[in-house]
Amino acid sequence: MRNNKAAGQKIKTKLPLERTEKSEFPKGLKGVTFCNNCGVAYYKKSWHHSLHGYKSLSEDVEIKFSLCPACKMIKNNQFEGEVRVKNIPEDEVQGVIKLIEGYGRRAYDDDPLDRVISIKRMPRGTGREDVIVTTTENQLARKMAKKIKDAFNKVKVTYSFSKAPSDVIYVNVEFLI
Repeated sequence: MRNNKAAGQKIKTKLPLERTEKSEFPKGLKGVTFCNNCGVAYYKKSWHHSLHGYKSLSEDVEIKFSLCPACKMIKNNQFEGEVRVKNIPEDEVQGVIKLIEGYGRRAYDDDPLDRVISIKRMPRGTGREDVIVTTTENQLARKMAKKIKDAFNKVKVTYSFSKAPSDVIYVNVEFLI
């Protein structure tokens, strides 16, 4: 038998925020904050490449300088996504690297916090090579792996996630022989 006391009443539930949600999306800071390193600007609760076109800015707005979340991650040697492209044939390596660089550039153009941190080439010595890519966003790593799979034939993709409360994703993209 059910207890009908709560019938018709709203039950308030408040889920706890993820570990990084407060740091990535703080309550709207007043004024404009510019990144000391890359120059992106925080205004109206988000990061922008430039403030060109914002007509609501006035001359008396408070201006601050600090590092953006992406530059903080890079400075602290942190990442949210790692893509390991393994067993790349020698004639495909340049194509894979150009695809990664282009995809990273387009992601950065869309969102100034989506960045490719590094691209490392690891020769295997058998006419094959591995490439390790680190990114500031886990979704960027996932989408990049999908793009590599769509662009090249005979590629296998596997995902693994770090334990909570971390939100790092490790993606293995392996070229099949």
